[in-house]
Amino acid sequence: MAKKTAKKKCAAKKKCATKKKVVKKKVAAKKKTVKKKAPAAKKKAKRKPNAAFMKPLQPDEALAAVVGAKPLPRTEVTKKLWRYIKKNDLQDAKERRNINADDKLRPIFGGKKQVSMFEMTKLVGKHLS
Repeated sequence: MAKKTAKKKCAAKKKCATKKKVVKKKVAAKKKTVKKKAPAAKKKAKRKPNAAFMKPLQPDEALAAVVGAKPLPRTEVTKKLWRYIKKNDLQDAKERRNINADDKLRPIFGGKKQVSMFEMTKLVGKHLS
């Protein structure tokens, strides 16, 4: 009888030996990297043009010879002036920021032979009312 119990114990031991304690390793929980979304994206509205720039202004006689006699917003006056400058190749070859005045532009530029493009907008403003 002793042998039988021993076998049972061995069998139990084998089971015990084969059954290893499974130690559950606590795996550090992966942190979810959640990208923060920007606040509710609003549809970008079109830029509203400044009303002062869009107000049609009457060019004087000297400016009307270049851009036309109709009242135009400042933006259109500048566009037409640039079209005239490019068409007649009046931009200085070396210093592209400078504009050479021809007979039509000289009265607008205050009698100067050459003005910078930044100065040009200031001088043109004097011819709009």
